[in-house]
Amino acid sequence: MRLETERLILRELTINDLDDLHEILSDPESMLHYPQPFTKEKSRQWIEWNIDNYITYGFGLWAVILKENNRFLGDCGITLQCINGKQEPEIGYHINKVYTGRGYATEAARACRNYVFDVLNLQEVFSYMKYTNIASQRVAQKNGMKLVAELPDDKNTLTTVFAITLEDYLNTKF
Repeated sequence: MRLETERLILRELTINDLDDLHEILSDPESMLHYPQPFTKEKSRQWIEWNIDNYITYGFGLWAVILKENNRFLGDCGITLQCINGKQEPEIGYHINKVYTGRGYATEAARACRNYVFDVLNLQEVFSYMKYTNIASQRVAQKNGMKLVAELPDDKNTLTTVFAITLEDYLNTKF
């Protein structure tokens, strides 16, 4: 699987991406809205989980690569997550803090949103995050999503949930 945008390539993660991805997932600043930064083993498990998702569902979090220099920027993609007691497709992302603020997360998330509706033919897609993660909330909003719930959460205290339906996607000019 491979998606392309104007500036990015999204491709399946491989174990060869471990060092680059671990640089992000182990960074306390990048993982501020997670319970804790990842160990190297947890980062390895993250990649293995996504490889399993590719096989099982045909999607997962993909490596985000900058076209101009083949630089690994992070991950972005679609996973099934338990949201309000139901398994729902969710767009998630982690971009190396060196490259944040340049629109890469939004660009990658939009490619994933388009894939959800244009290829997977799903009716709705979500993004959820800890209530303090304002940057991710902005990415969700730029992706055409609206706040649909605020849920109590053992890990996050409060989780904000954003979503866009196929109908809204088809009726919105992006």
